Amino acid sequence: MDDGVHAGPAQHPLHDEHGISLTALPQPAGTKRAVNLVGPDGRRLSLYDTTRARPGDRFPEAALRTLAAASRHVHVTITQPCAHALPVLRETCVPLSTDLHAWDGENPYHEAFAHAADVVFLSAAALADPERTMRRIEERGRASTVVATAGTDGAFLLADGVLTRVPAADPPAPVVDSNGAGDAFAAAFLYGRLAGEPPGRCARYGAVAGAHARTVPADRADATGREELLRRAAGPSR
Repeated sequence: MDDGVHAGPAQHPLHDEHGISLTALPQPAGTKRAVNLVGPDGRRLSLYDTTRARPGDRFPEAALRTLAAASRHVHVTITQPCAHALPVLRETCVPLSTDLHAWDGENPYHEAFAHAADVVFLSAAALADPERTMRRIEERGRASTVVATAGTDGAFLLADGVLTRVPAADPPAPVVDSNGAGDAFAAAFLYGRLAGEPPGRCARYGAVAGAHARTVPADRADATGREELLRRAAGPSR
């Protein structure tokens, strides 16, 4: 969604450069915003402006169905009003994924996303027992794959009932910013999934992409390329 005034001035050139279409849905309250404070070690503190989230906001159902029909996969963010889009998206039968971010395993808001998606990502940072939360997502929802990222400790992968640890990948350069590492992990994982790779291989892609993202300042767009991703995924992990 966008505020309808600037129409995403930073997003349009980036999407155009990579040949990705962007559908903007103007909202009277404007674009949701956040401020990320990054320390010298690359760790961040995120501050969110919640005043722009309006309970009555909805995505046009026709637009959802049209976009889903043209997609092999839909990744749903957890911001309002995406929860209200989940029933429509499920009706289209397109595979869904979501990222619960630093969910504590208890906040009921996240449950609709956790139980509707076929692939669920989340951070292990706020989880006292990652395996318990991951198995509960699997048992109560549709997900056959659940991934809990754990930063420099790698990730937990629950796929078809089997829990494994995914080693972290070595960053190719000094770590400067953790912004976008989780998104990069999810994007690379889904790339592997759509390419028909097994979950373990997808998770390795995610670890490599997440490590790369930590070396890129948040004000730059410098994703690792496919060939580089495949090359580094084939190498040793830490």
